[in-house]
Amino acid sequence: MNWKLLFQLSLFGLVMAFGTISLIPYKFEPIFWIVVFSLCSWFIAKTCSANYFQYGFLLSLFNCVWITVVHVIYYSSYASHHQEVVQMFQSGPLHNHPRIQMLIFGPFFGVLSGLIQGLFAFIASKIVKKSIIVQ
Repeated sequence: MNWKLLFQLSLFGLVMAFGTISLIPYKFEPIFWIVVFSLCSWFIAKTCSANYFQYGFLLSLFNCVWITVVHVIYYSSYASHHQEVVQMFQSGPLHNHPRIQMLIFGPFFGVLSGLIQGLFAFIASKIVKKSIIVQ
């Protein structure tokens, strides 16, 4: 497992975490994520020799940590720019504790996006020509 690659690619998730606080509107966020998933999948397919799905899945779990931590820390700013998300949290069982809801639901979104990122990486591995880097 190339942990250095996973960490480096997860920095895209860190950039997205800060970008989604106030710069990227909620309705356009999926477009940005598709670009990030595609770019990361290309790097995984180009660099790795096997376990493409696993790399993609683990990458999304790393991203999940970045995103959850940043959104919890900067919740006030995030909430002021994402009223749709705030409304979803208000219907939840912990509606008075949105940060706790983020900590609980963040890993679920991480697993879901991990399945998607893993699939992207697997498909990219079938398309992209390899250039394996020896460490």
